[in-house]
Amino acid sequence: MNWDLIALYKNEDELDLDLEYAKIKACKFEKMYKNRLEYLNSSEFLEAIREYESISQTLGKIMTYAFLKFATNSDNGSFYAKYQEEHANVSEFLLFFELEFNHLNRVKQSEFIENSDGYTFYLQSLKKEKPYQLSSKEERILLKKSTTGGSAFSRLFDEHFSRLKFTYNGKKISEEEILALLHDSSRGVRKKASMAFSRGLKPHQPLLGYIYNMIKTDHKSDCELRKYSSPEQSRHINNKITQASVDALIDTAENSFYLVQDYYTKKAKLLGLEKLYDYDRYAPIEAKEEVYDYEKSKTIVLKAFEKFSPKFASIAKKAFNEGWIDVMPYDGKRGGAFSHPATPDTHPYILLNHTNKRRDLFTLAHELGHAIHQYLSRDVGYIGSDTPLTTSETASVFAEMLVFDYIKDELNEDEKISLYAGKIEDIFATLYRQINFTTFERRVHAHKGELSLATFNKYWLEENKKMFGNSVKLSKNYEMWWSYIPHFIHSSFYCYSYSYGQLLVLALYGLYKSGECEDFIEIYTSFLSAGGSKSPKELIEKFGFNIDDKEFWNIGVDEIKILLKELE
Repeated sequence: MNWDLIALYKNEDELDLDLEYAKIKACKFEKMYKNRLEYLNSSEFLEAIREYESISQTLGKIMTYAFLKFATNSDNGSFYAKYQEEHANVSEFLLFFELEFNHLNRVKQSEFIENSDGYTFYLQSLKKEKPYQLSSKEERILLKKSTTGGSAFSRLFDEHFSRLKFTYNGKKISEEEILALLHDSSRGVRKKASMAFSRGLKPHQPLLGYIYNMIKTDHKSDCELRKYSSPEQSRHINNKITQASVDALIDTAENSFYLVQDYYTKKAKLLGLEKLYDYDRYAPIEAKEEVYDYEKSKTIVLKAFEKFSPKFASIAKKAFNEGWIDVMPYDGKRGGAFSHPATPDTHPYILLNHTNKRRDLFTLAHELGHAIHQYLSRDVGYIGSDTPLTTSETASVFAEMLVFDYIKDELNEDEKISLYAGKIEDIFATLYRQINFTTFERRVHAHKGELSLATFNKYWLEENKKMFGNSVKLSKNYEMWWSYIPHFIHSSFYCYSYSYGQLLVLALYGLYKSGECEDFIEIYTSFLSAGGSKSPKELIEKFGFNIDDKEFWNIGVDEIKILLKELE
C-alpha cells in the first residue's frame, strides 16, 4: 500500500526534462518582463502573471516528486538536495517579478489588481509584504544561501530521526512504534515505552539542541534583515491574520487551561490511579482498545463522509483507488503523517504510518480532510490554492468530527466513554498542546544567544506545567521531549495554526449540528474550494462569524464544555 508517483512523473528522465523546460521558460520570462512591468497594460500583465504561475507550478511539481521520494526513503537525501538546489537556481529568474510589482506606483498597482481576475487576493497580499522585502540583489543572495541555511538543518533533523531506533524489550523499533505504545492499556507498557523513548533521545540531545539553535539563529537573521517586529510576525503575514487575533486565541486557550486540568483529574479516577504521570495521558479508558486496521478504517471514513456529502466520499474513494496514499511504517520512512497538495494538474499525496490504533483511524480522516480541501481548491490555480495554515487545518479537523459522530452511535456505553475521552484528548492535543508549543517557541526565540540543553528543558517543563497544573506529574525524562517535535525545526510558529483550526472547526461543527444554517454543506464546500484565493476573514464571514471578535474563540471553548458534559 504505497503511493504511485506516476501522476507526477513516470521516471527521473521525465523529471529532468521538465526541469530543463522550466529553466528555458524561466529564463525567457526574465528576459521578457524584467524592468518592464511598469510599461505593460492590464491584459499584458495578466498574461505575465499566468506565465509566472505556470512556471511556478512546474517547479512545484518537481519539488513535490523529490520531497515524496525523500519522505519514504531517507537515503534519497542527496537526490532531494539536488533538486532543492536546481529549484533555487531556476527561481532566481523569477525573483524580480514580485519585487518589481511592489515597486510600481500605486495607480499602476491598482490598475493591475482590478483587472487580474483570480489573482486579486494574491496581489493584495503581496502589497502587504513590501515593507519586508529586500533589494533584488539581496533577495538573490538569500535565495542562493537558502539550501545551506535553515533548510539544511531541517534536512539533517529528518534524516537523523528517520534512522533513529529505540530499544524496547530487546528489539529496535521506530519512533512511530515506540510512541504508539504510550496508548497501550497497560501502565507498565506505557511507562517502559516512555523510558525507552527518553533513553533513545538522550544521546542525541547535543545534536538536536544544536540543530534547534541553528534554526533559531537563521530565523533571527531573516527577521532582522527584513525588519520584522517579532520572530512570529512573518508567520502571521503568511497566515493572513493579525498579531491581535493570535494573541486573542492564545489568551482564550490559556484562560481555559482549567478544562485540561479538570479532565485529567477525572481521568485519574476513571483509571483508578491516585495520580497521572505524563506517560498516562493517552491511556485508553477501555482495558482493551478495538483494532482499527487500514481496511476497517477506510470503510468507516467513507461511510462518515458519505453521510455528510457524497462529493467528499467520492474524492476519498479516488484517494484510496488511485495511489494517493502511502500507508504503513517502514525503515527509512518519515514519521508522522501529512497530505501534500502537489499541483492542481495532479492530485494530493498522503503519508501515513498506520499502526491499527483508533487514533490512526482519526489520522486517516484528518489527512483525507486535507486532501479533499486541496483537491477542491485546484480550480483556483496553483497560486490561489496556496491556503494559509490557519484555514488549511479546517477540513482536516472537521473530517475527524464527522468520523467521531459517525462511530459514537454504534458503540455501547463503555466504548462510548472511551471514544469521548479519546476525542477530548485529541482536541486538547490539537488546541491546548499546540498553544503550549507556541508559548515554548516564544520563549526559545526571545532568548538571547544560544540555549543550553538545560534551558530548553526548563522552558519546556515550565510551559507544560502551566497547562497541566497539578493534574499530571511530569517525570524528569519528559523535560527533553521538546527535541523530537518536527514543527519547531521545519516551520517556526506553525503550531498555533492547529489551535486556530480546532476552535474554528468546533464553532463550524456546532453550527452544522444545530441545523440553523440550511445551506451549510454548500457554503462549506465553497469555503474549501476557494483555497487561499480569499482572506480567512472573508471566508469565515460567510458563516456569520467574525474572527476579530474575541468572543468568537469562546464559541469553540463552549463546544469543548459540551463534550466534557456529555462524557459525564
